[in-house]
Formats: sequence, structure tokens, C-alpha cells
Amino acid sequence: MLSSLRSRALTALLSSPPPPLQWKLPLGFVRSSSSSSSSKLGILDLGEVEKVLSDVKADDVRVIPVGDQCDWTDYMVIATGRSTWHVRNIAQALIHKVKQKQKGSERLLLPSVEGHVGGKWIVIDSGTVIVHALDEKARIYYNLESLWTKEMSPKVPNQELEKSLEKTRRRNNSKKVMKSV
Repeated sequence: MLSSLRSRALTALLSSPPPPLQWKLPLGFVRSSSSSSSSKLGILDLGEVEKVLSDVKADDVRVIPVGDQCDWTDYMVIATGRSTWHVRNIAQALIHKVKQKQKGSERLLLPSVEGHVGGKWIVIDSGTVIVHALDEKARIYYNLESLWTKEMSPKVPNQELEKSLEKTRRRNNSKKVMKSV
């Protein structure tokens, strides 16, 4: 029985024409070989992202060109929201802009969104631009700008780190008298 099912599936596979060549991009988008790579339907460009961020009043917007450091994107945009609600609103506004841009098309391509449930740090991957929307505390804690820019923070000795690296000898705080051997 199993061999007959396998042979039917094999003959059906061989008799049907192969589907058009498709490959999955690391961003979650599927691009077929018949579509031109110059058409970027649904992918927001940097100007559109900056306009949406200014419309929703995102604080401390920083655009970092990373095209020479990585292959998967051209720009990292880091924006701060005043609360988790504001951070979620930033993500929703960007997704809404993508949907408006694609109005009337037969297939909707949406950007990848991560962290929408928590709301502290939301990443919107729209192809050539990746937007990090963080609340104020998360932005200070993670300090993403230092990862993607060549600016180095001034070398300040970290006293806690130096203290933890010092080799200290344990003291014997027990009240027992040591026996000599």
C-alpha cells in the first residue's frame, strides 16, 4: 500500500510542470525569479520611515547606515517611545503605511515584526530599513547605537569589573581550631 502511494506521488510529481523558481529571503519575504528585483512593492524606504516616525512623534530618532557592515539591510533606524503603548503605536503606524502603499495589489507583503506583545522593544524589518522602536529604559539599557556605529564610548575604568577580577584569598571565618597534621 505504501509503495503504491509513493509511486503515485512520484508519477504526479514527474508529470506536472515544475513551479517557478522561488527562494526565501532572510527577511521572510518570498521573491520569485519572474519578478524583477528593482520593484520594491511594500518595502518602505528611508524617507517614508522618517515621515511616519515624525508623524507619530517618536523621540530621539537615529538613522545609522549599515550597508557596509551587513548584507541584509542598508539602514538601521532606532527610535524611542515614551511608553509601551507609544512603542506599539510606532510599529502599528509603520505597518499601516505599508498596507496603504500596497492598496489594490493582489498580494500583500507585510514587514516582519518582533516583540509586539511585550512592547518594550519592537523590531520592524521592512527590507532595506530595519526599525528598532524601544521605550526609554530599554534604549538606555541595550545601547544599540554603540553596536552599529564606530563611535566608541570614552574609556572609563569600571571599578566593579576591576574589583571582580582581583584575586582575593578566602578568610577562614570558622570558629573551629585547625588541627595540625
